[in-house]
Amino acid sequence: MLFNSVEFIFLFLPITLLFFFVSGSLGYYRLAIVCLVAASLTFYSWFNPIYLSLLLCSIIFNYSIGSVLSKQPDNKKVILICGVIVNLISIGYFKYANFFLNSVNSLISINFNLEKIILPLAISFFTFQQIAYLVDSYRGETKKYNFLDYCLFVTFFPQLIAGPIIHHAEIMPQFADKKIYRFNPEDMAVGMTIFSLGLFKKLMLADNISLYATPIFNAAAKGIAPTFLEAWIAALAYTLQLYFDFSGYSDMAIGIARMFGIKLPINFNSPYKAVNISDFWRRWHITLSNFLRDYLYIPLGGNRQGKLRRNLNLMITMLLGGLWHGAGWTYIFWGGLHGAYLIINHQWRSLRKTWGHDLKNTHWFNQGLSWLVTFTCVIVSWVFFRAENMSSGLIVLKGMMGMNGVSLPSSLSKILGFTANWGVQFDGSLPLFKAQAVPTMLPIILIILLLAIAWYAPNIQEWMYEYDPVLNHDKKSQSFFNKNFGNSKLWNLLKWQPNKFWALTISALTAISLLNLTRVSEFLYFQF
Repeated sequence: MLFNSVEFIFLFLPITLLFFFVSGSLGYYRLAIVCLVAASLTFYSWFNPIYLSLLLCSIIFNYSIGSVLSKQPDNKKVILICGVIVNLISIGYFKYANFFLNSVNSLISINFNLEKIILPLAISFFTFQQIAYLVDSYRGETKKYNFLDYCLFVTFFPQLIAGPIIHHAEIMPQFADKKIYRFNPEDMAVGMTIFSLGLFKKLMLADNISLYATPIFNAAAKGIAPTFLEAWIAALAYTLQLYFDFSGYSDMAIGIARMFGIKLPINFNSPYKAVNISDFWRRWHITLSNFLRDYLYIPLGGNRQGKLRRNLNLMITMLLGGLWHGAGWTYIFWGGLHGAYLIINHQWRSLRKTWGHDLKNTHWFNQGLSWLVTFTCVIVSWVFFRAENMSSGLIVLKGMMGMNGVSLPSSLSKILGFTANWGVQFDGSLPLFKAQAVPTMLPIILIILLLAIAWYAPNIQEWMYEYDPVLNHDKKSQSFFNKNFGNSKLWNLLKWQPNKFWALTISALTAISLLNLTRVSEFLYFQF
């Protein structure tokens, strides 16, 4: 079941909320949790009932191992290792078996194949979430949760399919608070607003801009080389599609949870505003970044054993982060690129320190140049993230470098006419879009509009900061709009308030989104 589907919006969600709050208002708190767990299992099995058994077996196994570890037995390290290995074998078989087998087949020229393995939905998310729980149990950092509470922690449907990856210490204390079982108008208003905005991002922004990325990447997969303009349109369109698709999903998950009185951790914080690659990973898929840092990078040694070891740990972490996203060399290469970016960023900062530079200097030129380099590097990495294989990714990248020919809109001929001597054409044609009769300027205008939103518009945390929409959000340090415009009359008018003006505005956006539910599409992160 998809968040952006008729059955979810008009049936599943209202019915689940009704059962939850009716049970809670009557004082049957455990019944409310039973209803929520049952609804979450129904939500998961809607996609493919066969894999519900896999989810249940994973829950039972990890709860049992966690219970043993919480008692701090003498052989707890062996138990932890066994528990983690079983989890990795499970995800390894379903997600990576065919990939590794095909890689071996290509390497030693054999042809041994398994039957096609259907990837269970959300296996990466619920497996990593439970591995973190086992590690915390080993460290003595978990409480003795009963089985029902543990089931709720793993299966809570707003975050089950594509995150945020939640920590037991963040979510379980909230469900222990009896206040959430009583209907709260403010929570409902905040939750519905965030959900509606996420729905709008997905249906109206992400899905529409995807129309200009898919044809080019599909053509590249067939060996057809895009021109300079086509390649950049495709790269920027996918960069924006992924941004609004994932941001939209995160908003919808946070909004749904808030309707139940639950605050999920912040997972997305305007990453395309990042001024360096470390800043990018503090803003993009924040809960995954935190998981990789706390349960992989730091256990590997982090930065405690010198710069060489730190760089190695960074590269290992990002390569495995890339592999987590998908079973393919393009994902591994994407992770390796970001590992290299992070290493270069650290080395550059160290070099600037030796030169006596003030790293806290926020001069607009330095910040602007740093942002431009970061954003360009992110775009290049997304090309391989989206490409069917390495060769098609290189085809698109060559197009972006002008190696497949340069064709610009004819309106630019007066300004850039001198470049005609270098082989630049000004026919403004987009050959790979001919079948769709796409005007040259239409995707360019849409890309400029969406870039402006991604770069300059306040995000959900900033826009609704007074109502604490998420956990772990530092309002003072990150609320750019509140810090710079907090006292202006315009910002006081525009920031969200539970009033008639915003009720009508959000209702209008929701109505526009609902009218487009006829072309339902999955979220991109469902494939990971």
